Amino acid sequence: MRNKLLNYYVKHLNFDELVADNKNSEDRDLIEQVRAGNKAAFSRIVNKYEPVVASTVIGMLGRGDDAEDVGQNVFIRFYNAIGDFRGEASLSTYLTRIAINLSLNEIKKRKRRNVFFINRREEDPEIDYRFARDDAGAHDTAEVVNKALQQLEPKFRSVVVLRMLQGYTSDETAKILKLPLGTVLSRLSRAQDKLKEVLKVLID
Repeated sequence: MRNKLLNYYVKHLNFDELVADNKNSEDRDLIEQVRAGNKAAFSRIVNKYEPVVASTVIGMLGRGDDAEDVGQNVFIRFYNAIGDFRGEASLSTYLTRIAINLSLNEIKKRKRRNVFFINRREEDPEIDYRFARDDAGAHDTAEVVNKALQQLEPKFRSVVVLRMLQGYTSDETAKILKLPLGTVLSRLSRAQDKLKEVLKVLID
């Protein structure tokens, strides 16, 4: 009888959805505690989602002080606007959207700061990747992937980070970026082609 019940649940219930529902319920409880002034609850949210935010920001900006500042600002932005969170998306998705937007803003700031120091690679579509071969950690997998990501235009990079690094579906990626699905699929295809080109050079 016990096995029959187990088989029934396995067959008819989506355990991924059950886990997600439970996770969302825990997040809602934490958010309500934060709204009530519980700072420890906010620290739990930060500890829980810091890896997701860090992965997104580093994928967009690379490692560095700018990325750390943006990562911190994601949670500051969320805390200051916590009253606006309605739970229409999961907390992970909501924070990821903030991380993407702040990262894109930082990229724009970088371009303005560097306006008088034009990088040849930005002018020339034929990018020279040979500089990476001299780096001590160039053949470390994570580092190579990060270097390759930084060669993509921001609009392609954001799709790759969401779709391939964070594991969002194409539909979810389109909603986060507020783009048509066809645009996301097109950018993903072009980004994958460019990544193959870059990675081939980096690992040779």
